[in-house]
Amino acid sequence: MRYRTFTEHDYDALQALDLDVQRAHTPTFDTLAERERAGRLHTSLPALKFYERSEHSFVAEEDGTLHGFVFAQSVWQGDRPIVLVRTLSVHPDAPAGVSEALLHATVKSAYDTAVYEVHYPVTPELRAAAAAESAVLTGAYAVTHLGTRAQTAPGERLADQNPLGETD
Repeated sequence: MRYRTFTEHDYDALQALDLDVQRAHTPTFDTLAERERAGRLHTSLPALKFYERSEHSFVAEEDGTLHGFVFAQSVWQGDRPIVLVRTLSVHPDAPAGVSEALLHATVKSAYDTAVYEVHYPVTPELRAAAAAESAVLTGAYAVTHLGTRAQTAPGERLADQNPLGETD
């Protein structure tokens, strides 16, 4: 399985996957009113264009088939940025571990861009993923705290070193 950012070339496959997931979760999906169906889908063209640029959204692909996607974005939280996961959808027939790996890709992208909190709703599919990411659960919501680069990669400060090698 490959986890990667998506491009415009993936839009049709993402929309088909989203529709398949909705139909699997709600067998009566096709009988719902048009407005209700549109409101449940996550892959409108504007949404896809937005999340394609977000740096924190990924697809799970194997042999040219998309098995899942995560849409997330960086949000300013007043005093610091966070990454907010809007949607994580995985096809019911996807291999085990796809949800966890998609969430982990988002957590890693957050850390790589110096954002140290990832917020996401905890659906039944994400409960194990939240545990794997050491998330703090608050009801049906989770926050993964990543610390800071100073906490996760400690070292001696240059100012504390004796640059000339002199002894006291």
